Amino acid sequence: MEFLKSGIKTVLGGTEPGQQPSAAETVEKLVDRVYSSTLLEDRRDACRALKALSRKYRIEVGAQGMPPLVQVLQNDGQDAEIISYALDTLCNVVTSEEFDEEADNPTVSVNVGEQFTEMFIKTPEHVTLVMGYLDEYDFRVRRAAIQLITSLISNKTRELQDLILVSPMGVSKLMDLLTDSREVIRNDVLLLLIELTKGNSNIQKIVAFENAFDRLFEIVREEGCSDGGIVVEDCLILLLNLLKNNSSNQQFFKEGSYIQRLAPMFEISQDAEEVGWSPQKVSNFHCLLQVVRALVTPSNQQQVVAACQRVMQKSRLLHALCEILMSSGVPADILTETINAVAEVVRGDRDNQDELGRVMAPSSPPRPAIVVLLMSMINEKQLLALRCAVLYCFECFLYRNADGQRAVVQTLLPSSASDVSALSTGQLLCTGLFSTDALANWFSAVALMHSLVENVALKEELLRVLLATPGGQRPITLLEQCTNLMQQERYRLQSKVGLLMLLSLWLAHCPGAVKALLETQGTMAYLTAQLCSNEHDEREFLVQGMCAFLMGLCIQFNDNSLPGQKREDISQLIIKRIGQESFCSKLAEVSRHEAYSRACKQAQIRAKSAGELLLDFEYCKLYKGLEALIAKLVSGFDVDGIELTELTLSSEASALVSQYKGIIRGMDAQIQALQQSSKELEQENAELKEKLGEEQSVKAQLLDQNTLLKAQLGASTGQVQSAQGAESTTANGEELNAARYQANMYFAENIRLTKELETLRQRMSAEKQRADAAQESLAATQKDQEDLLELLADQEAKLTRYEEVGSTSALPTSNVAPSIPAAGEESPIPSDTTSR
Repeated sequence: MEFLKSGIKTVLGGTEPGQQPSAAETVEKLVDRVYSSTLLEDRRDACRALKALSRKYRIEVGAQGMPPLVQVLQNDGQDAEIISYALDTLCNVVTSEEFDEEADNPTVSVNVGEQFTEMFIKTPEHVTLVMGYLDEYDFRVRRAAIQLITSLISNKTRELQDLILVSPMGVSKLMDLLTDSREVIRNDVLLLLIELTKGNSNIQKIVAFENAFDRLFEIVREEGCSDGGIVVEDCLILLLNLLKNNSSNQQFFKEGSYIQRLAPMFEISQDAEEVGWSPQKVSNFHCLLQVVRALVTPSNQQQVVAACQRVMQKSRLLHALCEILMSSGVPADILTETINAVAEVVRGDRDNQDELGRVMAPSSPPRPAIVVLLMSMINEKQLLALRCAVLYCFECFLYRNADGQRAVVQTLLPSSASDVSALSTGQLLCTGLFSTDALANWFSAVALMHSLVENVALKEELLRVLLATPGGQRPITLLEQCTNLMQQERYRLQSKVGLLMLLSLWLAHCPGAVKALLETQGTMAYLTAQLCSNEHDEREFLVQGMCAFLMGLCIQFNDNSLPGQKREDISQLIIKRIGQESFCSKLAEVSRHEAYSRACKQAQIRAKSAGELLLDFEYCKLYKGLEALIAKLVSGFDVDGIELTELTLSSEASALVSQYKGIIRGMDAQIQALQQSSKELEQENAELKEKLGEEQSVKAQLLDQNTLLKAQLGASTGQVQSAQGAESTTANGEELNAARYQANMYFAENIRLTKELETLRQRMSAEKQRADAAQESLAATQKDQEDLLELLADQEAKLTRYEEVGSTSALPTSNVAPSIPAAGEESPIPSDTTSR
């Protein structure tokens, strides 16, 4: 530090005794020295002093020193040392990092580096100037330029990305630095590219097509793959940036056979359990798994996902992931991420799902991997993230997998219980469903729900599942048991939410399940009581909304086979006990809950705490598709349970509606006729165009032949004039006559075809005029129809007002004839419409 002070004193000169200059004065003198000194050594010493002061007096140096430092970069490029000082000083000024020297300085704000970055990039040429020093091979200059650009990008990412994109060969310069033999430079460039490629698809594409994948895999291989250091992690983070949400790079990665180069990195050595997993290896492996998931996440384009899934199965990458699943000694967070990766690799791909179904755990006796995973899911001692990952994996295993869904339901049916001692998926799900752990109840209900998604036949099959009861009483169905548990007070709210989701998806599009639910004792009374209660807790509102949705499903998919439980009866119950408005309001509570917005975003289950697990993606999808239909259905019944239709209108209103409907039907018929005529005209027009093309082709051929014959005729005439013998003259004359005759025939044919072509053109023009007229008539008819529809809506509104006025009047109005409009009043039906 004394050396530093002496150096500054040398640059500034001595001060009078008892006078200590302030930091601002010192910086001002140094800046003046950089501006005014003619000797390079003086400017270099001043820049060195500014660099030393920039860590403690960043604001003073940044406010006064930025313009002279930029001037140094512009004018002193031949001296590497002063350039490195200037770049380092600018880097210290704009960095977001807080230095130890300025910790006790109250004037330094948190975002001071961002403010200086904004000042620096206000002139775009400054960034181009710094980019130019990337070509300088000197270690100090090149590294300082890289670090300065990295700091600028960290503070103003979007602005720097745009400036680098327009900089000449900007991205290419950065990619060339990855081949620098000095590892420090290469590693700093990796950090720069990580910042540069965040959220910018254009830069991501340029970097990928600059051979980035090959260079990154080469660096990872040199550093030891997953067992390597932090450089491997940086490479994988950059790889993840290039692939995430970028379908072009994903396709390029798949077609370049880079997935095959990923597979060997997941192989775990035999002594891994004894050696253990270092923190760096855990980080590297986590990044590797995220790279795999970036290729097959459900939010990607479906064709890209399917292609990557096939390649992962053929390259045995899926096999390697399954081996990690069944390995011992794997850290919990790596195991969780591996389960999520396997889930997305098999989602919707039958071959991959079958391969996962064949994986056996190395246990005694051997069990399928799916069974072992479900055992972890219903075990309350396991981590929440791991249990969520297992449920997600099970959902993906059943996604569009009818055979897998059938296998789960078959394990619950009585005929499949051949080996009681063997654990099955169905037994585990029932165990979790009836467990005392609320989270196990929720997980099992959601898992069982996914075995029924888009499979009505299995919903009917699941109605046959019988459960034994204590005391030797008659067995009860699974549906009865679920409704009984739902009605118990001790059953927690999270468990009830799980059962309501299971029952809702079970009843949707399955009249048999609706009938079975309506036959269970007390179910409708419980649902009605829930909707009539005035609970003010947010979660109770959610349960009430789900009960309303379940009740609406009993109306929508009711086959009216149960007396007293028909659609009209349930609607009457809602109207008299709950109220239509109250029912629709509580039905909408589900979509207003924050759990609904979380679950709708993605199929994967994410939760920081167990209390956040409420709604599932498939349930939200079902609710979104049927909520409006149920609300409209319930609102369509009156207090007498009669469905409101046009039959309930008055005779005058019905006659007027029928009249308008007749007019609209006539308009529709006219529109259809015009559309048919337009199609015929278009077809005829296309045929005429095709015939015209053929005629033009024939005409061109005839013209070519005519030209050839004229040439032959000229040659023959020359031969006749040069012939000397009488016999030769006679033969040439015959050939000349024949050629002339043939040419006359071609001329006549050409004239005929020309006339026919002109006729066809006239016909085509006439047909085009007819088509245009038909199109105009169609447009006019459609406009008239729209006017009629608007008039009909207006008349219906008037009828409604008349009925309201009539109902409040004391005089009976049922036999009063419709009034004739006065002379100045507007007729309900326009005269031009009637005449039409």
